[in-house]
Amino acid sequence: MKKYNLLFATAVGLALSAGSALADSTIKMVEVITSPPRTEFLKKQIAEFETANPGVKVELVSLPWGQAFEKFLTMVQAGDTPDIVEMPERWLGLYGTNGQLEDLTPYMAKWGDAATLGDRAKQFGSVVDGKQYMLPYGYYLRAMFWNKKLFKEAGLDHAPTTLDEFMDANKKISAINGKYGYCLRGGPGGFNGVQMFMNIANGKGGYFKEDGTATLNEPGSVKGLEMLAEIYKNGYAPKDSVSWGFNEIVTGFYSGTCAMLDQDPDALIGIAEKMSPDDFAVAPMPTGPSGKSYPTLGYAGWSMFANSDVKEDAWKLMSSLLSPANNIGWAKEVGVLPIHTSAAEDPHFKTEQFKGWFDELSNPDKFEFVTPPVHLENLGNFYDQVSVKNFQEVLLGQRTAKEIADEWSAFLTKEQQDWMAKNKK
Repeated sequence: MKKYNLLFATAVGLALSAGSALADSTIKMVEVITSPPRTEFLKKQIAEFETANPGVKVELVSLPWGQAFEKFLTMVQAGDTPDIVEMPERWLGLYGTNGQLEDLTPYMAKWGDAATLGDRAKQFGSVVDGKQYMLPYGYYLRAMFWNKKLFKEAGLDHAPTTLDEFMDANKKISAINGKYGYCLRGGPGGFNGVQMFMNIANGKGGYFKEDGTATLNEPGSVKGLEMLAEIYKNGYAPKDSVSWGFNEIVTGFYSGTCAMLDQDPDALIGIAEKMSPDDFAVAPMPTGPSGKSYPTLGYAGWSMFANSDVKEDAWKLMSSLLSPANNIGWAKEVGVLPIHTSAAEDPHFKTEQFKGWFDELSNPDKFEFVTPPVHLENLGNFYDQVSVKNFQEVLLGQRTAKEIADEWSAFLTKEQQDWMAKNKK
């Protein structure tokens, strides 16, 4: 009898143990804009969440940014969807349009921290079908890094304020043995910068006319693309920059290889670690013939997949990462402008290192921000694959800027006009 009771108790214990294990919640999370320090910081924030939420575990999958679009698309097509994904703005149309993402509006309605959320976060996260398919964790705004020492050596005393000054600085600095004017990004992720210079040269912001016709093949836009090709062909950028991505352009700047770099605040992290603050500064983007500039404003955030089995816990994790304290910490670590209005009072963002970005933010008459048309379903493929190949063809002289601009314009025109036809009110 005792043996039976012992066996019964053991069986009950095992059952309870199994039940407890089954009650544990595992959140699968994918990050796509990765770097070792960034991933470690995210793991730290996740560990703090797990400590505060016993029984909830987070499985983090980190995809290398250069192949992230293809790798994540393959995962989704194979049915291997996560509960939470880091969502670059240009992927939002693909996954939101297909109904694969959860509308976060009901969750945000019960979220206390929504009170300090800036309007842009709600606006940018709901550009697809008017539903909050993503909640941004911060904004990427372009400004111009410039190397004071190299400028001085070239006889220059200030950052370029116009495209003409930009090209003049390129020429003079590249005359220094072993130095180049511009850290050109010919590889993955380069289209935002390309399109920005095309807009500046064209004197127009945005992508489309009212009828949905793209503006990328207008004469001014083509001149902007030709200017970038001229920089490469004239040796104002390193020869291997035809394939450079984010890490390479940042390294090119802090190593003193090239003197100018247009980038977002995330580049400041690596640069500030390697360079004295006396040797570089961040200035607003140069203006074009119209007297205006059109810096790219990009963003990324967290999205939840609609087929998640752990939605409540997934939202707990998202809201934890996006709380004011964690978001400011994240913004400082990865180099974005935070989403909460309270961040403006943080001393970290009141320094000279952020001057270029805040000069742009405080002068709307001169600087008009341009956000990617993230509502377009095929924008991710265009940005991360098609445009990279095409831009490299222009740099290498294999095709003309006009040919590529016409192709880009035709593609985007069709995408925009199809979208407009489907969304007639």
